[in-house]
Amino acid sequence: MTELSLAESAPRGILSEVFHRQRTLAAYGSLLLLLTPLLLVLQQIDLRTWDGSDVWAKPTKFVFSTAVFVLTTAWFFGYVRPDRRKAPNLRASVGVIIAAGSFEIIYIGWQAGHGLASHFNTSSAFYAIMYGLMGLGAFLLVASTLPLAWEIARRPARGLNAPYVAAVVTGLALCFVLGGGFGGYMAQQPGHTVGLVGGHAPLFGWNRAGGDLRIAHFLGIHAQQAIPILGLAVAVLPPRLRWPTLVGGSLAYTALAVALFVQALSGQPLLPNWI
Repeated sequence: MTELSLAESAPRGILSEVFHRQRTLAAYGSLLLLLTPLLLVLQQIDLRTWDGSDVWAKPTKFVFSTAVFVLTTAWFFGYVRPDRRKAPNLRASVGVIIAAGSFEIIYIGWQAGHGLASHFNTSSAFYAIMYGLMGLGAFLLVASTLPLAWEIARRPARGLNAPYVAAVVTGLALCFVLGGGFGGYMAQQPGHTVGLVGGHAPLFGWNRAGGDLRIAHFLGIHAQQAIPILGLAVAVLPPRLRWPTLVGGSLAYTALAVALFVQALSGQPLLPNWI
């Protein structure tokens, strides 16, 4: 499809390629990936629980999801024209990602170490301020996708076809609109659950007795990866089908995320306990 596609970068190796595209984010994301298994080990050592889950479960999931976000962003830097990759807006985005991501990880880990909640914890003035700062950090993280989307849309690297450029830009934009929008709403609530609470979905820990706002938020954030993957998939279709498939798939993904958000608001679980 393009000289910058995953397959054609294989001789260099994926790790080398991502460092070539954005060294600072690649190093930061790799560090977070290395931290993830250490946190998994810590879960086996420290058996304390909070709200039915291991106290280190939230830091582990957050570190891993941040690593995926950061490394995806570093990869997408390769889709910007080389002379623009160190433009002031993109350099600022890199700094924001590292600062905001590190602040959230450190605070979540600190609270976990003390057996305390980080999210929705407003039990004191200090915790309320820190929770507000976490919300600001989360907003800045998803907002960091916008300068990159702008540069890719305006100044894409040579060899990228138009549908794939559109897919990457759409994925980055939806990450901000859906991920940030659902996350912002959730942060204003007393918790991420709606209605009955009970049971935890495997791996993700989503509520299985009532609604869980995290599900739609998850889809919103991972539009960053999902829509570009769709863009890769449509490249094998006949040219006349590429744009309709890309547009239809993007709309369907957005509709699914919104539908899951509405379902959660109604207090209905995605995976009831009887499944």
